[in-house]
Amino acid sequence: MPHVNTGDTAWLLTSSALVLLMAPGLAFFYGGMVRAKSVLNMMMMTFGALALVSILWVLFGYSLAFGDDVGGGLLGDPTQFLGFRGMLLDTTSGSGGVPVTAFAVFQGLFAVITVALVSGAIADRARFGTWMVFAGIWLTLVYAPVAHWVFDLSHGSHVGGWLANRLGLVDFAGGTAVEINSGAAGLAVALVLGRRIGFGRDPMRPHNLTLVMIGAGLLWFGWFGFNAGSALGANNTAAVVFVNTLLAGSGGTLAWLLVERIRDGHATSLGAASGLVAGLVAITPSCSALTPVGGIVMGAAAGAVCAVAVGLKYRLGYDDSLDVVGVHLVGGLVGTIGIGLLASSAAPAAVDGLLYGGGLDQLGRQLVGAGVVLGFSFVVTYVIASVLERTMGFRIDEEHEVSGIDLVVHAEAAYDLHSAAGARPHLGHGSTTGVLAAATQPVDPERDNA
Repeated sequence: MPHVNTGDTAWLLTSSALVLLMAPGLAFFYGGMVRAKSVLNMMMMTFGALALVSILWVLFGYSLAFGDDVGGGLLGDPTQFLGFRGMLLDTTSGSGGVPVTAFAVFQGLFAVITVALVSGAIADRARFGTWMVFAGIWLTLVYAPVAHWVFDLSHGSHVGGWLANRLGLVDFAGGTAVEINSGAAGLAVALVLGRRIGFGRDPMRPHNLTLVMIGAGLLWFGWFGFNAGSALGANNTAAVVFVNTLLAGSGGTLAWLLVERIRDGHATSLGAASGLVAGLVAITPSCSALTPVGGIVMGAAAGAVCAVAVGLKYRLGYDDSLDVVGVHLVGGLVGTIGIGLLASSAAPAAVDGLLYGGGLDQLGRQLVGAGVVLGFSFVVTYVIASVLERTMGFRIDEEHEVSGIDLVVHAEAAYDLHSAAGARPHLGHGSTTGVLAAATQPVDPERDNA
């Protein structure tokens, strides 16, 4: 049995735990951004994805993404590692010295957070049961193939995906597979479900900005495992990536706040949290290819561009509830394409972008990779969501959307003011009347998401 590098393995397992923490962090982040009547449903969509995707990843998802290629770099063998078969005593992952199970679970948690990100685009109006079915299908037909294209590197006799190994796309931790993929999917499913009742007319402000800030902090903390863990070892690359992740998040925060100050006259806590995430989204693909100064520039560029992009939904008329398109799709494009401009051979990826004398070659590769993932994810997701809407029904009833999805779907309320006052309302099972009778909610201190 090959020797296990305990230091690298310890770092990868720690990074996996940090990526896992991003799921409840996202639940807090998204939960605070919706209205009070939708908090629990929003959080449940993330926790549901965490439970379902983790199981499906072990059963067949990892094989689809990292099994031996079965079709021109497009898909892994779905049966090769079925149920992690043959992996439990294997310490020969592509990086060497790290148990393949550690690598597999790390990648599985990437799948979890990518699926969960999509839910933010359809907040307030999706059936929970249909969402769970969608999550399983989307993992299988969209995420796993794209992960194979981007993350599965060829080594030895193993043939990996085409974007990384044939095209030469640089995407260290998922600007295409995670960010552009989830953003394009969010746009597709939002178009299928349609706009929320009152969109563009009624205020739909975050109900609890404290939760948003807590969630953003947990996401930033977990993102160090997400990015630096992708080095698959406790090494210099991980250290450089760690620094760039810190700086890009900081740059994104300050740039978004500056845009707000110039445009609106004030800087907001929601803007700080959103700018932080935008900077982290952009540095995800580029963290191994930039110098620290490049990391600051990349984060700031994403913060500024995304601060403007979140307003596009009002101009174009699509209802992306929590700005998955404006932050993750746009930020992912900035970070992925920006590699072709800002990459420096002084960084571990050893690639020069246009501004460092590298010409247009790498820029062209980044444009092709970003465009292919965006188009594939949007088209396939649109088909999946459309089929589910026509068969199971994806959007909740109008009456239930207005009254509050938490009480109707989960028979719970995030803030039970009756109990605080000494009363205990009865929620009749299956009774809309009983549910609505208990629906006293705090008045939303609404502030628009944008």
